Amino acid sequence: MRVRSLLPHLPFLGVLAVAAGIRALAVLAYPAPLWFGDSPGYLEAAVEFRPDPTRPSGYPILLWLLKPFHSFGLMVSVQHAIGLLTGVLVYVLVWRAGRAALPVTDEKPWRAWLPGTAAALLTVPVLVPVHQVALEHMLMSDSLFAFLLLAAVAAVLWRRRPAWWLGALAGVLTACATLTRTAGLPLIALILLAMLLRRAGWRACAAAAVAFVLPVAGYLAWFHAEYGQYKLAKADQVFLYGRTAAFADCRVIRPRPELAVMCPKRSDPRISRSFSVMWTPDSPFRRIPGWVYGEEGNRLAGEFAWAAIKAQPVDYAEVVVRDTLRAFAWHRQAYPTPWTWLQYEFPEGEAWSDRQARLAERYGGDGETRVVRPWAGPVLAYQDHVVMPGTILGVLLLGGLAGAVPHARSNGRWRLARPVRHWTSGALLPWGTGLALLVIPAATADFDYRYVMPAVPFACVALGLALFPPLRPPRVPAPREEAGLASRAKIEAESG
Repeated sequence: MRVRSLLPHLPFLGVLAVAAGIRALAVLAYPAPLWFGDSPGYLEAAVEFRPDPTRPSGYPILLWLLKPFHSFGLMVSVQHAIGLLTGVLVYVLVWRAGRAALPVTDEKPWRAWLPGTAAALLTVPVLVPVHQVALEHMLMSDSLFAFLLLAAVAAVLWRRRPAWWLGALAGVLTACATLTRTAGLPLIALILLAMLLRRAGWRACAAAAVAFVLPVAGYLAWFHAEYGQYKLAKADQVFLYGRTAAFADCRVIRPRPELAVMCPKRSDPRISRSFSVMWTPDSPFRRIPGWVYGEEGNRLAGEFAWAAIKAQPVDYAEVVVRDTLRAFAWHRQAYPTPWTWLQYEFPEGEAWSDRQARLAERYGGDGETRVVRPWAGPVLAYQDHVVMPGTILGVLLLGGLAGAVPHARSNGRWRLARPVRHWTSGALLPWGTGLALLVIPAATADFDYRYVMPAVPFACVALGLALFPPLRPPRVPAPREEAGLASRAKIEAESG
């Protein structure tokens, strides 16, 4: 009996086996993590166990927990396991929705296979594309962030009316995601809205809010003890300034003399203006004490950014829309620099700096990026062929949105069908979360391809829930209505 109940899950087990196999091959070919520009900061915060001044330190806390093992290989393996668990969560959420929408009967035994097959197909964009695998292999926070946020969404969707403990779990997980990447901060509002639409009740909503606030408040206290400021990061306005540099025109803004130094410049046209004003010699922060970490630079950046948004709101909106749409391009472009987007792929050669070497030695083990043959050959070949174009993400989001399209009655009048009404309490949460993960970076920082991948599992879950709207529960007649039906049946029987 157990074997028969396992058979409908065979399609997903096949996808999971392929996903686990390519990740195992990646660990053999690249025993150490792939390093990115933010990686030294994350690792330094983990080694010294202190808040990172630039970004929240949820990910360094994970690295700190793994530090006693002195193994970068273990670190990479744990991150790949987190990526597999993300795929498992996508499967479970879609499969449960399918089972509820299509109960198996003796007349329709094929229904046992349909939910599992559809759910397995929707895990393919999460588990199989090489850029998902490469992102898990990087010394970066994005894979952990996506898993925590998806787990929070799963807690809300687990029951039709979330219990208080599920609300508390969703709040804690959203807080952990926020402390991993600040993009999670506004998403607590979407979590609470979804709980209200699912009629969770005030206890569950209050539990979610309290469970979210307490960890964030604890982190703010820790940050204050270290830096004397109640913030998630010292450079909280710097990235918004970088966003506005893409359109800011000082002839329109007319900044006061002290702010004139923040007028963006760019000497290399191959580099986006947002990147240029942050990290190149053209950056105005190089003429300000403390660079991007200093209080003066952060203050000037914030004042200039908000002045630019107020003076050029239409230009700001155009930039946000343009960079959001970049996520749906079929081919990747050389953005924000000719080399940044290439760092999200497995390299053919090795690169190692002195700073990386010193940090890796303090963490323990061998953190140097190494390419081990012959294992690297299949990984690079896989990378050349198994890529998910951004257009597929757009199709997933459009498919998930289709559940909200009104249906027409036979007489031509439009109405909202019952499955559509359930879209707002089901698919809306993952769909809105996926879209928010694309829009928030475009609105607050700059477009980057690593910001696209965490949105994929949410788009897949949203499409799955849209495909399997819940059945109408059996209608129970009211006592007065039931008595009327009984008397009518008695009269008809006597007259017959």
